[in-house]
Amino acid sequence: MLTACGGGKAPAEGQAATGDSKKPFAGVTLRIVGANHPWTEGIKTKIPEFEKETGIKVNLEQYFEDQLTQKITVEFTSGSSSIDAFMIRPLQEAKMFVQNGWISELTKTNDTNWDYNDFTKASTSSLIQNNKLYGIPTVTEREILYYRKDILEKNNISVPKTLDELKQAAEKLNNPKNDFYGFVSRGQRSPAVTQFSSFLYGMGGDFMADGKATIDTPEAIKAFKYYGDMLKNYGPQGVLNMSWPQASGIFSQGKVAFYSDADSIYPNLIDPKKSTVADKVGFALFPSGDKGQSPYNVTSWGLAINAKSKQQEAAWEFIKWATNKQNVTALQATGIPGPRQSVWNTEEGKKNFPAELVDVISKSNEIGKGYDRPLLINVGPARDIIGDVIVTAISGGDVDKAAKEANRAFQELINKEKK
Repeated sequence: MLTACGGGKAPAEGQAATGDSKKPFAGVTLRIVGANHPWTEGIKTKIPEFEKETGIKVNLEQYFEDQLTQKITVEFTSGSSSIDAFMIRPLQEAKMFVQNGWISELTKTNDTNWDYNDFTKASTSSLIQNNKLYGIPTVTEREILYYRKDILEKNNISVPKTLDELKQAAEKLNNPKNDFYGFVSRGQRSPAVTQFSSFLYGMGGDFMADGKATIDTPEAIKAFKYYGDMLKNYGPQGVLNMSWPQASGIFSQGKVAFYSDADSIYPNLIDPKKSTVADKVGFALFPSGDKGQSPYNVTSWGLAINAKSKQQEAAWEFIKWATNKQNVTALQATGIPGPRQSVWNTEEGKKNFPAELVDVISKSNEIGKGYDRPLLINVGPARDIIGDVIVTAISGGDVDKAAKEANRAFQELINKEKK
């Protein structure tokens, strides 16, 4: 199994020992801090089962995302041990939390019943630093291509498999005079970075390599220009103000042929109460670029253990239970995309997802890259810097100049974190 380093003796300080080998932590009370999220709501309904099975009492607290980050940061900074386990956004917070010593390292051993190897590689990658595991994924998402099945069929256009084909199809279908557009994605400065990442990878680029900023390479500049041109030439008005709610909204109104974004958004697009094209939405693997096909495949939420917790073994029991195959299957059956590939292969795990989408997700799990933004502590400022180049590209500005200026600023940010 995985055991928290620093919590290797059972029971740890502050834990109750009952002498019952089946319930070694009976009498322990865990404080679990989580986000207001469908995953949390789902697991909350099952906690009584865990309490009955283990004798562990669980006090679950829920907060909005930013409130959650602020709360655990304040408590961890003060050295508090009262939080035992918590939900974490790996790509936003893991690097800082690990550097500050706030998370317990988890060491993988052979627990075949729980089966760590069943988690997709991409889902665990953002929770691994310096070859050490610091959390377990719970919720995943990938970038895919949404498209209008009826529009493509009417115009005898095949589903694009490459970015060149996507551009050709978007150009052919773009008809702004009739308020219909070829393509939409996020255009807001910071939110656009995550969706841009798959285009960047497909062109052979990346945000950084070996501690060096790489957003001014020929590959990166080509990706910026492609993404900017697609939204400038074939996108709707006001795209610079669009994050996912606005972009998905205009697609749902039947005004766009292609939409690139996270697969987790799909319920909004196929809900007749929210979408005028609910029965006309298709799902496709993110198209390949010049250098291959690498859509992001990320963990949006995971579970970790407070390094100061006095009940780390019991906290691990909770995490192991919450992420076992049975619970991942049950939550995925409600529409929450999980990190276990075996669950995607079951009828129960598939039943609330369109069949075409399941196929896309399974293939993305095999080829996806485990991050959709720079892996830095100061990820917010980094996204702003990169987002400036995207905005320049969409606005028709000098992308080469903007990329070089942004690369210098990005490198300065990287250097600060090395000190």
